[in-house]
Amino acid sequence: MLRGLDISDMLIIDRLELAFQPGLNVLTGETGAGKSILLDSLGFVLGWRGRADLVRQGADHGEVTAWFDLPEGHPAHGVLEEAGLPGGDELILRRINTADGRKTAWVNDRRCSGEVLRALSETLLELHGQHDDRGLLNPRGHRAILDEFAGLETQKSKVRKTWSTMGKARKTLAAAEDAMQAIRDEEEFLRHAVAELGALAPLPGEEADLDTKRRMMQGAERIREDIVRAYQTLGQDGAEASMGNAIRWLDGVADKAEGHLEAPIGALNRAMVELDEAMEGIVACIDTLSFNPADLEDTEERLFAIRAMARKHDVQADDLAALTDTLTKKLAALDAGDADLADLRIALQDAEASYAQAADALTAMRQKQGAKLDKAVTSELAPLKMERAVFTTEVTAETPGPDGQDAVAFCVATNPGAPSGPLNKIASGGELSRFLLALKVCLAGGQAGLTMIFDEIDRGVGGATADAVGRRLAALAEDGQVLVVTHSPQVAALGAHHWRVEKSVAKGMTTSRVVPLDQDERVDEIARMLAGDTITDEARGAAKALLG
Repeated sequence: MLRGLDISDMLIIDRLELAFQPGLNVLTGETGAGKSILLDSLGFVLGWRGRADLVRQGADHGEVTAWFDLPEGHPAHGVLEEAGLPGGDELILRRINTADGRKTAWVNDRRCSGEVLRALSETLLELHGQHDDRGLLNPRGHRAILDEFAGLETQKSKVRKTWSTMGKARKTLAAAEDAMQAIRDEEEFLRHAVAELGALAPLPGEEADLDTKRRMMQGAERIREDIVRAYQTLGQDGAEASMGNAIRWLDGVADKAEGHLEAPIGALNRAMVELDEAMEGIVACIDTLSFNPADLEDTEERLFAIRAMARKHDVQADDLAALTDTLTKKLAALDAGDADLADLRIALQDAEASYAQAADALTAMRQKQGAKLDKAVTSELAPLKMERAVFTTEVTAETPGPDGQDAVAFCVATNPGAPSGPLNKIASGGELSRFLLALKVCLAGGQAGLTMIFDEIDRGVGGATADAVGRRLAALAEDGQVLVVTHSPQVAALGAHHWRVEKSVAKGMTTSRVVPLDQDERVDEIARMLAGDTITDEARGAAKALLG
């Protein structure tokens, strides 16, 4: 609920502070007094896009502050939480517009964007008027209005879920078909490459092992002769025999050397052990260097084959095994692809059927609830002196989407036999106002905490019809808050709270102010609305009669 509005240096307002109340709040005044400026200023602090030249001439900047009561559970709390802004039971919006057009906004003293203000405004306030493009006159919003009236959120949620599932199934199938086509485009290459790689069967690290083995075999003949000569030098006809003789000679005289030969004999024995190990290693090397010349040819042939295959596929030789695995899997996917695609097509058909079922059910509910809305609006038109008018909710097919497959439009016929037309294109402003009010009364349920502003919605009507409009507005305000800008004395008289907008000129400067009216002042204001500039006793009497 809007509790207050503080305006500084906006157009012809230098400073203005208003405190609004629950119920029906009425603003009256002569044409041009500044009533529209109040709405422009309120729209500015709520982030609405409007006129740019709002700053009062000569001022550095204009500023508007609005504050609202936020009961527990109000949808604005969710907007604040999502935006990371502080909450509470009071919401204070402040926005500044500099003379050069720069705008800055705060929510509860925290900087925010215009988008956040606009998101909050959707939960706080509705503006309705003859040229309103934000509310009921916008055909693009009629489907959402019908859904809200009918309480179809559960059905819409099911449609959105099936739409999402269907979209995912389509993307999955499309991706699989693209991948399958890409594999089919290289099928001939895949089959040849997998066969070739399978025949070669390269192993990780094999190229390095083959290269080492090849180099060793190439150098074997050159070094094997020296290794054999070394073995012979150390063997039984060489060092081994000499060391054995030395040990026997020393052992034979050791007992006569008074222990001086024990260390040398021990060292020679250890040397014999080391010599044996060295000779075993040499024998092993000689065996390794002994090979069939055909082995070198085979090694070189496989080494060159692996290197050629790596160059052909532009990979490292050690990556050939992984490439073989990858290409084999692609080929297996191609062979199994038709079956997989068939399964994905079935999944898509199931998803489409689920969406169609949910969308058809939603269409049926919209048609059924549209008839109920038509009946409710028609019952509201009679007290507004339009008992012969016809209101129709048309539900027609449109391109399916996440919210269903229906287009919704509110159409009206003002007289029996007259053609039905879109709500926003009927000729009479007065008739339009009453259609709009009747529709709003029917939709008021479930919108607790929402302030509704009607800007001259009673334009074009008078007498008993204006009185009927006022009474519907008063009824609409019973459990909430309604602000009405009006030129109708019948409507003004039904307000619970009344302000007069006045314009004055002082020292060549035009300013506008808003004055709260007591009971006597209300009589004079309504008498002015009835009689014009000259207020007569008869006008005052008529005003008192209207005020009851």
